[in-house]
Amino acid sequence: MRNLLLIGICACGLGSAADAPYAGKWKMNAAKTNFGESTVTYEQLPGGEMKATADGQSFTFKTDGKDVMTPWGITQAWKPIDSRSWEITEKTNGKVTATSTLAISADDKMLTLDSKRVKADGGTSDDSMSFQRVSGGPGLVGKWKTKKMTSSSPETLILTLKGSDGVAIELGNEGAVCNAKFDGKDYPATGSMWPSGWTCMIAKHGASALDVTWKKDGKGMYQSTLTASGNGKVLTETGSAVGVNEKYTVVYDKQ
Repeated sequence: MRNLLLIGICACGLGSAADAPYAGKWKMNAAKTNFGESTVTYEQLPGGEMKATADGQSFTFKTDGKDVMTPWGITQAWKPIDSRSWEITEKTNGKVTATSTLAISADDKMLTLDSKRVKADGGTSDDSMSFQRVSGGPGLVGKWKTKKMTSSSPETLILTLKGSDGVAIELGNEGAVCNAKFDGKDYPATGSMWPSGWTCMIAKHGASALDVTWKKDGKGMYQSTLTASGNGKVLTETGSAVGVNEKYTVVYDKQ
């Protein structure tokens, strides 16, 4: 889901990167990134529907291949492959942006999501997430906790100073940009691979960090702090989905 989501453009000479160590281009280090507290829960509902809950958000679906809207502004369509695996097609703004296979291990203890995601530059990324069962079963029903994540094209994050009172944040794979001032207001996030209705609010957090809040249609979704290391070579994002106590840490290396 996010697990879903976070994180412009060439610096325009409007501020000095030396004055803001978080400015520049960064690439996610998947080996050092940790989504280990994140969970997803599946519940069987009457009438054949399933309910999925992740990052404090829920939606219902059937495994009938029909698109259903999710709280993140993307649609999902589920189709069974066999009794222990499903094909999931995601669309953003009506265009297919990911095809995935979700499979349960033979011992019923692990869940694996293998995805091919379309990037804004026209390329693709092969991503994989594994989850360990926390409760429930047999089958998909139950609570699952993130175990491991890999990506053939890790997310890039570009932070560009906009004078002394703002910054642009760009998510490279999605081609999404949010230009924000440090004034406590929400600013729109836009991009061809980005769902509509998202905004960001960015505030300075000391000399080497930023606080970022992401909202969808005015509803808080994620809050995190981006902190540059003393040597300026590493950017660490620590945060959580709003309303849940499931911390994540994303580590980026300077490019």
